[in-house]
Amino acid sequence: MKKIPLGNSALAASNIALGCMRLANKSTDEAVTLLHTALDAGIDFFDHADIYGAGRSEEVFAAAVHQAGIARDRLLIQSKCGIRQGYFDFSRQHIIRSVEGSLKRLNTDYLDTLLLHRPDALVEPDEVAQAFDELETSGKVRHFGVSNQHPLQIALLKTAVRQPLIANQLQLSIMHTPMIDAGLNVNMTNAASIDHDGAVLEYSRLNNMTIQAWSPFQYGFFDGVFLDNPRFPLLNDTLERIAERYDVSTAAIAVAWILRHPASMQVVVGSMNPGRIAAMAAASELRLAREEWYEIYRAAGNTLP
Repeated sequence: MKKIPLGNSALAASNIALGCMRLANKSTDEAVTLLHTALDAGIDFFDHADIYGAGRSEEVFAAAVHQAGIARDRLLIQSKCGIRQGYFDFSRQHIIRSVEGSLKRLNTDYLDTLLLHRPDALVEPDEVAQAFDELETSGKVRHFGVSNQHPLQIALLKTAVRQPLIANQLQLSIMHTPMIDAGLNVNMTNAASIDHDGAVLEYSRLNNMTIQAWSPFQYGFFDGVFLDNPRFPLLNDTLERIAERYDVSTAAIAVAWILRHPASMQVVVGSMNPGRIAAMAAASELRLAREEWYEIYRAAGNTLP
């Protein structure tokens, strides 16, 4: 599997990551199978958050790692913090407490990366900086990033945070492309020209931040999966035809579509089906032709100016 550097760090990770949100509903034995499948396919990056399954996902992951006897240095583990019941919290106290809770549940001494999960309107960059400094100095977190943030929110953090912010986890799929749409419709008056995120795609490339694409098979905001969905016949026909051309699954083509972008993104897949994980891994080294990429984009209902 292809490895990419995360941001400007020396951390090299698989360009496909396994999102562990749904592990909370799996047994330890099932989680062991998932881990072995991912590692055998070359996936070495595992994405968590303190809120996934109210912490249960991290516990199941740790139990599976222990039962399978997997060495810690074979795994790159990421977690996220900042979402609380009914509000967001980037206070120093909460960040520290959240990381300590994740470390305990994951049964590890350190996180390879920590992301701030959703923007906190009451963020105080100095508090975030204090938390990051403490976590780095203690060795509990090695790298830092954000999630679902636009460029000015990141720039605000950087007024105090001294560590490089190496990743930004953002929603992106063939059927959810606002960061691409706005760039293609510059100076137009159609809906696709609306810039919702402050040109975060271009910002990420200019500032060497890795975009981690979450929900790569969703349309809307958790409205459902577009693959094999009768609501999107043209898209699925196109995916099936191209998948047959490369002898891979349509899911692999959907992942490859994201990976084809020159921003060198990392795709976070959340499947808990070992067969699908193995099938999607084929996307890692697959490079779609430029014509195929645009054909899929148009098949998703987008028009070019």
